[in-house]
Amino acid sequence: MSSRLDALRAEVAAANAEIDRAGLVTLSFGNVSGVDRDVGVLVIKPSGAPYATLRPDDLVVVALEDGRIVEGDLRPSVDTPTHRALYLAFPDVGGVVHTHSPYASAWAQAGKPIPCLGTTHADFFRGDVPVTRALHPEELGDAYEEDTGRVIVETLQRARRSPVEAPAVLVASHGPFAWGRTPTAAVETAVALEAVAAMAFRTLALEASTSEIGEELLSRHFDRKHGAGAYYGQR
Repeated sequence: MSSRLDALRAEVAAANAEIDRAGLVTLSFGNVSGVDRDVGVLVIKPSGAPYATLRPDDLVVVALEDGRIVEGDLRPSVDTPTHRALYLAFPDVGGVVHTHSPYASAWAQAGKPIPCLGTTHADFFRGDVPVTRALHPEELGDAYEEDTGRVIVETLQRARRSPVEAPAVLVASHGPFAWGRTPTAAVETAVALEAVAAMAFRTLALEASTSEIGEELLSRHFDRKHGAGAYYGQR
């Protein structure tokens, strides 16, 4: 267990450093986690910990089943229950990222999904990036962070989208959560999300007569990376 956790700690620490380098975080806001389903734990950034000095040993190990702290002297991220809810709902997800990246957060604060306007977007998302409904008052209590995760899951279910087709959701008035098969892949999703959020904002600011991308072009770009006959990248 120790060597496996050491490897996961190292990857999660590197992923947290990467979202800082990529300009997706402000101050200490944001976090990356990774899960080891065989061991039954997730590893996550400590609450409020600065990115510049974050080490693998600083990360907190949390039980996937009940959320108790397994290893670590620091308090885990306040968003840990959201991460845990996503892991429990999405069995193929191995890493989760939460940021307050400027453009994606702007769409979240506006309560608007990010429309799929071009092929860069379609390379990562089969359609728009959905936004959740506003949380109800009763969802803002002690289980707020866990309920946030449930609302993200609910949003995908209502849209009839899989976590692969929509590997990110905007939480209304809050910000984006993104995921992938590994913490490293989840960071790639978060970087792509901010890029397409910025592109969509700028495209619409031009007041161009732009409609959403056609279904055929969307499917071609998404499927060549994620479909059964995917051929993007190396074998």
